[in-house]
Amino acid sequence: MTSTDLLFIKITFSDILDILLVAYLLYAIYKLVKGSVAINILAGLLLIYFLWKMVDLANMRMLSEILNQFISVGVLALIIVFQPEIRKFLILLGQQAAEGVKNNRRFRLVRFFDQKKDIELNIDEIVKACESMAVQSIGALIIITRENELIEEKASGQNINASISAALVETIFYKNNPLHDGAMIISNNKIIASRCVLNITKNNNFPAEYGLRHRAAAGISEQTDAFAIVVSEQTGKISIADKGEVRFDISPIELKRTLLSEFSSVR
Repeated sequence: MTSTDLLFIKITFSDILDILLVAYLLYAIYKLVKGSVAINILAGLLLIYFLWKMVDLANMRMLSEILNQFISVGVLALIIVFQPEIRKFLILLGQQAAEGVKNNRRFRLVRFFDQKKDIELNIDEIVKACESMAVQSIGALIIITRENELIEEKASGQNINASISAALVETIFYKNNPLHDGAMIISNNKIIASRCVLNITKNNNFPAEYGLRHRAAAGISEQTDAFAIVVSEQTGKISIADKGEVRFDISPIELKRTLLSEFSSVR
């Protein structure tokens, strides 16, 4: 082998393809966990890994051995911890494959990898509906997505895919409507689904006087980056949940101000 050969690394087409696929997969995983509690768990696991490397370099044998045992079962731990995200990913693969076969098109993960469009939320219609339902004491649970698209939650309900209007929101949550139970999910300024099932909060300190709608709103805001609005059927009061925090008994003016702050590009 000459010195000239040592200056160059032979890179084949398969090597380039391999790198691109791995990069695509890493990006897919990031998109999948972004905006959910899983991103914090992933960051914690990476921190433990780097801590183990530092301890190992410092020759701290006992602590290094403990962390080594923890890392040795890392793959199994990741499967257990990220089971919901893995399930969502597999569901998405199956849905896209089925649609590809049905439409006789190439199999593409467009929804999963494409950037979200910057679509302005119709805040006035949401606030108008919540104010009207509060006056009539009509119970409601409205979820507005951010980065996390709540694929599994949407699949648990009835697909709607309609433009947002106060009349439609009120009609869906009217107590004699078969779709009124469960949560409404709004994404990209569309009412995507209704009668959706959500996991409730596991916080043991959650106020006992609030029911399942409030607990579901708290739960979805703890587990994802979604924003939740609750109208109480008992009191007619409006509450919101965001980033794991719940604000009870807010006015329609406060609701609009918060929605403008969180979802409007015009400040």
